[in-house]
Amino acid sequence: LGQLLGSVTRHFLLMTATPHNGKEEDFQLFMSLLDGDRFYGKFREGAHKVDITDMMRRMVKEELLRFDGKPLFPERCAYTVNYTLSDAEVLLYDQVTDYVRNEMNRADRLDGKRKGTVGFALTQLQRRLASSPQAIYTSLSRRRKKLESRLEELQLKARADVLRENLGEYVVKRQLDLPEDLDDAQDELSAEEYESVSDQVVDQATAAETIPELQAEILILQDLENAAAAVVQSRSDRKWEEFSRLLQDRPEMRTADGRRRKLIVFTEHRDTLNYLMLRIRDTLGSEQAVVTIHGGVNRDDRRKVQEAFRNDPGVLVLVATDAAGEGVNLQNANLMVNYDLPWNPNRMEQRFGRIHRIGQREVCHLWNLVAAQTREGEVFKTLLEKLAVEHKALGGRVFNVLGEAFENISLKDLLIDAIRYGEMPETRARMEQVIDQALDTSHLKDLMARNALVENHMSLDDLYAIREEMDKAQARKLQPYFISAFFRAAFEAVGGVMHSRELGRYEVRHVPADVIERDRVIGHTRTPVLKKYERICFDREHRTLYGKPTADLVHPGHPLMAAVTDLVLSSHRSLLKRGAVLLDPNDDGTEPHVLFMLDHIVRETTASVGATPRDASRRLQFVEMTADGSAIPAPFARHLDLVPLSSAQVAQVADVLEADWVTHQVETRALAYAVEHLVPEHIQEIAGRRERQADKQLAAVRERLVKEIQYWSDRAIKLDMDVRAGKQPRLQPDNARRRAEELSARLKQRTAELLAMRHVASGIPNVIGGALIIPAGLLAQRSGVAHFTVDAAARAYVERVAMQAVFDAEHALGHRTKDVSAAKCGWDITAYIDQPQGLASERHIEVKGRAKGQDTITVTSNEIRYGLNQKDKFVLAVVVVDGDQADSVSYVATPFTQEPDWADVSRNMDLALLLSRGLTPKEFHRVA
Repeated sequence: LGQLLGSVTRHFLLMTATPHNGKEEDFQLFMSLLDGDRFYGKFREGAHKVDITDMMRRMVKEELLRFDGKPLFPERCAYTVNYTLSDAEVLLYDQVTDYVRNEMNRADRLDGKRKGTVGFALTQLQRRLASSPQAIYTSLSRRRKKLESRLEELQLKARADVLRENLGEYVVKRQLDLPEDLDDAQDELSAEEYESVSDQVVDQATAAETIPELQAEILILQDLENAAAAVVQSRSDRKWEEFSRLLQDRPEMRTADGRRRKLIVFTEHRDTLNYLMLRIRDTLGSEQAVVTIHGGVNRDDRRKVQEAFRNDPGVLVLVATDAAGEGVNLQNANLMVNYDLPWNPNRMEQRFGRIHRIGQREVCHLWNLVAAQTREGEVFKTLLEKLAVEHKALGGRVFNVLGEAFENISLKDLLIDAIRYGEMPETRARMEQVIDQALDTSHLKDLMARNALVENHMSLDDLYAIREEMDKAQARKLQPYFISAFFRAAFEAVGGVMHSRELGRYEVRHVPADVIERDRVIGHTRTPVLKKYERICFDREHRTLYGKPTADLVHPGHPLMAAVTDLVLSSHRSLLKRGAVLLDPNDDGTEPHVLFMLDHIVRETTASVGATPRDASRRLQFVEMTADGSAIPAPFARHLDLVPLSSAQVAQVADVLEADWVTHQVETRALAYAVEHLVPEHIQEIAGRRERQADKQLAAVRERLVKEIQYWSDRAIKLDMDVRAGKQPRLQPDNARRRAEELSARLKQRTAELLAMRHVASGIPNVIGGALIIPAGLLAQRSGVAHFTVDAAARAYVERVAMQAVFDAEHALGHRTKDVSAAKCGWDITAYIDQPQGLASERHIEVKGRAKGQDTITVTSNEIRYGLNQKDKFVLAVVVVDGDQADSVSYVATPFTQEPDWADVSRNMDLALLLSRGLTPKEFHRVA
């Protein structure tokens, strides 16, 4: 599949947590899916060293940093909680362990798959013994009943020769594709399937080969069941008591104000899960406080449980089996308890990873419960103590390689040996030696170095460059609130109706038939447009809301958005080319401009004759033309700050529409400017990136294929010598020569392709839209507004004083600033706050100056949308100006909470209310 996809796709991304298993040959075979030439042929030690820095990114959680230098992931701490069994529990443990050991010894006589099945069943029984008295009692009872039923069936059989075969049978649902070795089932089956198979096998698989042997085993099970029942009835459960103390007494379980934090408890077995659910509910005094997830919970119900745990403040504890350890994000909790420890060390990291995820802000705590006096408990105690030492030595990174640390012997085998032979001194010594070797500091460092594969170190200059590119991309990105404004207007235009529901969420009860039909025609995605949507939203933060339907996130690639957009364009695309007359409400000047929107494509060149060149990059570019014929690059999405004119206003500027500079050659001059300035910048950016990629790939391909050509050429010569010496080699010399010739042709073809990749061709810029921009000052002048010029000058003066006041405040705090007001990017000042480590954080400040005595501040709809899109980065600076100086400077965080209606042009805000919410710049910086 990988080879097929790689041969037909333009972009091919492989994602894996374990790209390297310690075998370079396997790794290079894996990488050949990405580039068959670069990793061609069989790996030969010493001959094939590869540089993969341009093909792979692999990072370690603990080494990832934010741009401000702070760790992306918080610290994680693991603790071992040892407890001592009661006398009754010790007696039960010894009795069940003796039974398991004896049955394992008998299973050794069996052959084939049955031996592994019986061993798996007994291992599971031992794990349930360690889990809880309830789990072992229920398992023993079920097993005894199943074997008694089996005995009755066999006693009715007339043919003695089928006895052994029937005893070896165990009923497992046939629709499951079981692995040959059931010990591998946990890795190969889903958590739900594994739990089901485990229960069935434990209840039925037996080493008995005769009816007397089966009868004897049933008698033993009856005694064990009675002993387990006595422990359950006595309510003597030291493991629960230790967990209960942990739950009630540990300070980490509560916040600073005394509220209980959310906790996840992992167990291996459903019987223990049900037992814990009841006891924790009783301890907390609330039935709703505890929810559960196990293999029997279907996907929809599991999602509901997760949502309740995330969002319902009354749900405090999630008890789960490993069905919740796969693909579930629960970073709203930072506390976890392993009530049962998994025998696969990879599961430890998977469980911890449910809470230790991107977005987690708190230190993560994990408690592992261990009965150190038991045989398997002794192994875990030794393992966890060594793990704690290496955790400190390696800065917490040990969790990332824990699953690979036991390369020569699995942890499971170590635990089984401890159960069967734990009383032998040599077994204990071997156990300690294996754990010491597996978790040796140098061994772990070797694993980390092997897994790192790529040394990713960035200088501050590199980081600044990446940060700058990310900021540019963010500024050009179609932001949620602009997407929302467009879609609401466009959907209404095609006959649709949206009903506002919860904040930022809408219901669409009926999608117009034209939209559905348009989706069928364009067919951009496999997901069709639905007839109705229970909820849609435009910001991913509004997708889920506790107790409410999950919303469809509408974005440019969503089928509903694509169909509506295509329908609008089919009706109005010609209007875009004809142009519009728009008003700039923020421009108090009197000089109109013409804005052009251009489409520019940079195409690949190709080494294949007749092949159609593909687009390497496609970009919208903007140019503004002035009345004197000069051109200036326009800010990206300049049109967002413009509003339509009424027909009466258009009539007032009719002469401008007919002006010679507007009607003659203005488009030609705009194109000439784009060709001279914008197109070369676009080409240089794309060509530079492709040249670097092509040069690195070509060097790597040449190195690999030249070595392979040399190898097969030398091989052909040696085979010729063997033939002349009378030998009959399995590989004929001509075949080796043919292989070398094929590789030479392959190298020639790939070289031509990569050299062609270095070159790109520019398409001709195409004007796809335009607008005549009328400044508010010109319209006011022609409307005869009295004193507009004086008012405009006064407003401009107040704004200058306000801007300077904010600059002074930021500089006093030691921040660097940049005036971006002319760029029309949605705010006026970018402030850079230096951090002790990493890059400076940014603050985007929109400045609003008002003369003393005024009551309101006017903000445009687009300013509100910019603020909503920028979220925490955005600050509204309100400056009250008295005469020629600032009377006060107030910073207001999150000044906007509600999106404007798509038809709204502006909104007036109460100045006094804003000032009451504001802080001085110094106070704001302290709490931000």
